[in-house]
Amino acid sequence: MSLEAAAVQESIKFPSHTPLHAALRSRVEGYFRTTGRRTDGGVRLTMKTAFVFVWLVGSYSALVFWAPNWWVAGLLAAVVGLAVAGVGFNVQHDGGHDAYGASGWANRLSAYALDIVGGSSYVWRFKHVAIHHQFTNVADVDDDIDGAPFLRLSPEQPRRRYHRLQHWYAWILFGFISPKWAFYDDFHSVATGRIGTQRFPRPKGADLLLLFVGKLVFFGWVFALPLAVGHSIGGVLLTYAFASFVAGVTLSVVFQLAHCVDNAAFPGSPPGGRLSRPWAEHQLATTVDFAPKNRVLCWYLGGLNFQVEHHLFPRVSHVHYPAIAPIVRDTCAEFGVQHLCHHSFFSAIGSHMRHLRDLGRADRDPAPVTAR
Repeated sequence: MSLEAAAVQESIKFPSHTPLHAALRSRVEGYFRTTGRRTDGGVRLTMKTAFVFVWLVGSYSALVFWAPNWWVAGLLAAVVGLAVAGVGFNVQHDGGHDAYGASGWANRLSAYALDIVGGSSYVWRFKHVAIHHQFTNVADVDDDIDGAPFLRLSPEQPRRRYHRLQHWYAWILFGFISPKWAFYDDFHSVATGRIGTQRFPRPKGADLLLLFVGKLVFFGWVFALPLAVGHSIGGVLLTYAFASFVAGVTLSVVFQLAHCVDNAAFPGSPPGGRLSRPWAEHQLATTVDFAPKNRVLCWYLGGLNFQVEHHLFPRVSHVHYPAIAPIVRDTCAEFGVQHLCHHSFFSAIGSHMRHLRDLGRADRDPAPVTAR
């Protein structure tokens, strides 16, 4: 049984696929046939993985064994936080989607990188692959848009008086995502057998063992080793808090700019269990690219600024997204379906802030804005 079939989800259905979906698949598959490239990351991603882990291990070692004073320690903690996010963007994410390598073991091994940096690859695969990717931005189903009670991310969610300030305080809350994930979310999901409103099969046997071993490894390098070499408890906790804050903000912002912006759609749970758009059109309506020409940002984010292409072709490695993006855009234009994109990072930030502001000020769907 496949992962997607194993996940117990709401009985929500999509209309039948349209010619757009068939054309997108045919043309992207044609690109790989014509170029002779594989859809996985290959040697390019292997080399990138080595660089990212050298970055993480090197900055962590300097922080634990060398940092001569508090401000150097703070700088190194920020670098470690960025490296942790880089592992998620560039290694774990492709592995979790079976897009890292041509073999199953390569994908599993790269997906386990999440366990090393604090999350559970088992829980993430259901939360992200089986639920978020299938029902993107669907209220009460996609747990990634549930920021209750502090954030209102969808028009379907209740508005509270303090949400009128959420476009300012959200950036602080984003920093707590990483420790919340590591210390609470995974354990809560396993204990309850739920991810948000959705049931999922609790891990058993080797999967459960791996989850707890991963947590022990994470707690070991984050807390036990620094304490063992003589750092104070207060210093270790403060350094972890800052590094995890940097990682949390970085990870959260990338998701927010792809889905929680003022020109993305937010379908409510449909009466009768049937969404209005077919699957491909749904992904195109709820997902937005940003800064597609920024090569540095694309490299660091593991291509996740090409979220449209990722949602349409999740088993294609991120190293190919810049090449297939023009194919997707041209095909969408041919079929008269909008391909949403903010052409700079800061225009995407502005769109996200408008989205939060509008949802905080009125209990309504924000007016659509043309992508910039």
